Amino acid sequence: MSDQLTGAMPKRELYFVFGALMLGMLLAALDSTIVSTALPKIVGDLHGANHLSWVVVAYLLSSTVSTPLWGKLGDLHGRKIYFQSAIVIFLIGSMLCGIAHSMLTLILFRALQGLGGGGLMVGSQAVIADIVPPRERGRYAGFFGAVFGAATVIGPLLGGFIVEYWSWRWIFFVNVPFGIVALLVTAAALPNAGVRVQHVIDYAGIVTLALAASALILFTSLGGTDFAWLSAKSIGLFVGGVLFTVLFVIIERRSSEPILAPRLFANRVFKSASAIGFVVGFAMFGAMTFLPLYFQDVRGTTPTNSGLRLLPMMAGLFAASIITGQLVSKGRKYRPFPIFGTAIMTVGLALLGTISATSSLVLMGFYMFILGTGIGLVMQILVTAVQNAVNHEDVGAATAGANFFRSIGGSFGTAIFGALFANEIPRKLAKGFKGTKFASSKFSFSQMTPENLKKLPAGLFKVVIHALASSIQVIYLWAVPVGALAVVLSLTLPELKLRESLHPIADEVPMSNVDPLL
Repeated sequence: MSDQLTGAMPKRELYFVFGALMLGMLLAALDSTIVSTALPKIVGDLHGANHLSWVVVAYLLSSTVSTPLWGKLGDLHGRKIYFQSAIVIFLIGSMLCGIAHSMLTLILFRALQGLGGGGLMVGSQAVIADIVPPRERGRYAGFFGAVFGAATVIGPLLGGFIVEYWSWRWIFFVNVPFGIVALLVTAAALPNAGVRVQHVIDYAGIVTLALAASALILFTSLGGTDFAWLSAKSIGLFVGGVLFTVLFVIIERRSSEPILAPRLFANRVFKSASAIGFVVGFAMFGAMTFLPLYFQDVRGTTPTNSGLRLLPMMAGLFAASIITGQLVSKGRKYRPFPIFGTAIMTVGLALLGTISATSSLVLMGFYMFILGTGIGLVMQILVTAVQNAVNHEDVGAATAGANFFRSIGGSFGTAIFGALFANEIPRKLAKGFKGTKFASSKFSFSQMTPENLKKLPAGLFKVVIHALASSIQVIYLWAVPVGALAVVLSLTLPELKLRESLHPIADEVPMSNVDPLL
């Protein structure tokens, strides 16, 4: 297309741009997790505990729903203007969050911040696709995967540290100087778009996709917590999500400029990578949710220390993601990495399914390292494979689609595993209380905060801690079949030769879809 970059960027300029893009992705990824440890302080200042979950859900919802829109707009009009717009929106949202004086305004500003975060996430990956050929992209994509995974792990750690030593408002203010740096670097180093071409915006597709994704995310995020799974609200959200999804498919088939083109779903690499990403997101986000809970409630660590306990997972993810990217850039086939990665991830989930209230912390660190390594082998390679398999004019939409399905999977995983945990806890407590002097105890899941647990009598404390640990153990055992499904789906990923240039040329032909693993 005339408004896209046509040649690779000189390496000196590329390094500056790459640093700014990584910074943008880091900010967007951090803000999806950093708030979790600050929620008690936020509620203490702003009150509104009944709307607590919305502080997290608002960001997740707007960032997930907006990713396909950002990707398509970048495809149509050039990446630079929209990436910079996303930075500005994110910074404005961050500053407003930092000065919020009520729970309602904080939730609204978090949604605005998430809108910018969605653009940062997809924009950083799509810009690299514009300036680096697929063959070389692996080494850069590996760092992106490492940054995203590291942000997921260190977010609670950083949030706990800021809250413990400063104020929860600095969780948002700290974004401002880094965002300004990213804005200035991209303004100076990223080339402007070429000749603008008039396009038709798929407004109907944007609205129906937003409604479908919103309904499904709200169903999974709030169902079982804010209202019962079988309540009218839950059923209404689920049915609405399904109906709007069907309507979205119908609209996209008829649109001249679809937000997620049906031709993408005819692409075997995109279909396979989206399915793998959904299941990996389901297992990854669902599983990682319970590690801070284990360390804080079962092992009695502070929020900051619980974040430090997650560092082995970050180390495995970081190392695997970077090494995988380097190997692919040196000519190794990408298909084996998701297969081995999902298998290793499944092993890590199974090992975490053996933990107890007295498990060795060193051994747990090893288990988390294995899990992180498996995830690191998968995440960013899928984006590289998708970008390589689609036409250049679809790179943004395809990148956004891959991120979209992973985020939706993470939302489903967090909600479903959370529901399983909430149902398992009463059973474990009843079993632990049976035949003891605590049989008539009214202690419930809602009372399980670190502060309340420390006040319990020794005997009751032991029963509750055992119930918590064994319930978390069950969650990881349930995650194992999900990991196994990811392995099966990884076997469907075709192997295509990574292109040597930014645009396909005649001598770059696809490799066999059933290449051997090695």
